[in-house]
Order: sequence, then C-alpha cells, then structure tokens
Amino acid sequence: MGALSQIRVLDLSRVLAGPWATQLLADLGAEVIKVERPDGGDDTRGWGPPFMADADGAPTAESAYFLCTNRGKQSLCVDIKSAEGQATLRALAAECDVVVENFKVGDAARFGLDYASLAALNPGLVYCSITGFGQTGPLRDRPGYDFLVQAMGGLMSVTGQPDGSPGAEPMKVGVALTDIMTGLYATIGILAALTERDRSGLGQQVDLALLDVAAATLANQASNYLVGGLNPGRLGNAHPNIVPYQSFVARDGHLVVAVGNDAQFRRFVAVLGSPELADNPRFQSNRQRVQHREQLIPLLQARMLERDKADWLQRLEQAGVPAGPINSVAEVFNEPQILAREMRVNVPHPLNPDLELVGNPIKLSRTPVAYTAAPPTLGQHTGSLLAALQALENGGLASVVPDRQ
Repeated sequence: MGALSQIRVLDLSRVLAGPWATQLLADLGAEVIKVERPDGGDDTRGWGPPFMADADGAPTAESAYFLCTNRGKQSLCVDIKSAEGQATLRALAAECDVVVENFKVGDAARFGLDYASLAALNPGLVYCSITGFGQTGPLRDRPGYDFLVQAMGGLMSVTGQPDGSPGAEPMKVGVALTDIMTGLYATIGILAALTERDRSGLGQQVDLALLDVAAATLANQASNYLVGGLNPGRLGNAHPNIVPYQSFVARDGHLVVAVGNDAQFRRFVAVLGSPELADNPRFQSNRQRVQHREQLIPLLQARMLERDKADWLQRLEQAGVPAGPINSVAEVFNEPQILAREMRVNVPHPLNPDLELVGNPIKLSRTPVAYTAAPPTLGQHTGSLLAALQALENGGLASVVPDRQ
C-alpha cells in the first residue's frame, strides 16, 4: 500500500502546476481522477512534437509534455459547462478527499465547483486552488503563466549574463520552474491540510499563487535585499554569496566548480598549482573572495585553460573539491548514478509497453513510490468511473474502485 493509498483526489487542473502536484500524490499511492474536456482534453495533449511512438514506431496523439506530468491517473471526460457534467463532478467531489483546480478566480463558482459549494457537500474536503496571482489582491483576476511570473517574480532579473557581457539580458530558466515549484508547494499544503483534518475532521482551502511561489523561491537572493539592502543583479553562472562557485572554461569546454568553504578553496588552488592564493589576504575567506571576485576569477580561469575538463575533474575529485561536468539531458539520463537511483523508469503504456519516464526522487523506506499506471489516454476511464458513480447508492464510490490500468 502506498503512503497515500487511503486518499482520493479529483484533479480539475490542467497544464503543469496542478497536474505536477496530483502526479506526485498519485506516485505516493493516492487515487487520482483527472477530469478532461471531451474535445481534446488537457491542453498539453497537443503540445508537441515530440509525440510518443507506439509499439510499431508509428506516432500517436500522446505528447511527451502530457506524459511528463500525468502518470498514475484515471482520465474522465466531462463537459464541465453542462448541468449534467457539473452534477457528476459534485457527486465525485462528495466522495473525494482532495480537489485540485486551476480555474481563473471566480470560474469554479460559476460551475458550482468552488470550495464553499463543495465543502457544503463534503466538510472534510481539502480544496487546493492554483492561480497566477492568488484568490486575493489587486491582480487576482489576471491570468498567470510561468514565463510571465518568472519575469514579474524577479527570477529573470537574477538569471542570465551580467550587464556588459556578451548576450547580456534577463533570461528565463530552461524549464517552467515556477509551475513546478508551485506544484510542490501545493502538495505540501494539501498534505498539511490532510494531517490537520485528522484532528478536526474538517477540510480547508489551500490557496497557491505562482507569483507568491516565485517570490518565496528567490531564497537567499530575497534575503540579500530584505536583510542587506542589496538589490541583486545577474551574475551568469556565478553565485552572489559564494566564490568560487561557478562555471569555468577548460581547454576543451566548460565545467562547474562549487567551492563551499575555505578548506575546499585551499585544496582547489593547490590542484591548480597556485597554492599561494589561499594565503593571499584578499582571498583567505569566502567573505574576502566575494569582495574581490573581480581580481580572483581571472587568475583561476587562466589556470583552468591549461588542461582538458576530464583531467581537471579527475584531479578535483581526488582532492575532494566539488566539481562536475555540464551534462546534456541525454547525458543525464545515461548517467550511472541516475540509473542506480531509478530516475529513468519503464511505465508501460497501452500504446507502447516500452514507455520510459522520469522517476520520482522521493525514496521512502517502507511505503515506496509506485508507478501504478502510465499517463491515461483521453477518456480512458470514463466508463468505469461513471459506472462507479452509479453504484453510490449501493455503498459509495469506495465500493467500486475503478481499474487504474
């Protein structure tokens, strides 16, 4: 039994932040019912190429994007704009522990699917709302997208090459990080509300905003401003509070060195053949190295150009200096450590038994993550779920648990 095998989730969300949260809950054992439009389903089903190939190598309608965030779920096609569809979803919500939605503020109420309406049917319901700007505040009615929020939330202001460098401009992160982090925060909020429900018997609404999450995950950069009055700028691959903690150019390409303390710095410069730098008054402590980074980094970079990156990585590993290659995605998923940690997993799909997906990083010793089913085809479980609803009068939805496969 999974850690959350007693939990049933009604997933009214689409695209990434909400589905990321519900996939995580599914991995941990929850039963997740994903509601999709009959005319195309989740938007991300069409976000390709690439699309998954079937067992014979022919392309299918299953996009790689949709597959990344919907495993372990059942797909139910419902016309949410119809009175019948709304009644179906209210009946389902009455039998669920959690609802996750990412409607624009006010839209759920138009369908009779807002927290107040559903809590009246199911007082123990944990109801998670995910929007760009939250349920309150002057921007509450605006739609929010990851790229927009990376800009408004300050993340792009600290990402990219510094002013005056080639290619200098604010830069977004290479994945929809604000969406993903919002999904993780949503999961934490849901689990906290479920734990509190064990004491009170009552559910509550969890209000997540992408902009709030973007601000929260500025972390030390936010504190640099709030505590130190420093408005951070872009440093490329360098770190605002640690030096040297950045990429360097070796004779045949780039690598990363992440020196976290003074002892590691001493070992690093010894490997470079410049041990005297560790005793230089400008570089003896991290605080001094941050203050004098403009003088230090060119000295280190000049030495790094003397050898190939593989040579440096071997020498730095032997010396206990944190360093690593800048891997491509292909290299990541062929990395022995990633394979050993089961981060590349086979999740057989009805159209392709060899489908591979990214594994879940949570390792539980007693109730481990389980990949119960591949991401569903559109409406795959509609029949079994509607049949289960018909059985409500004979003991409730729990008496007819649909086949997740």
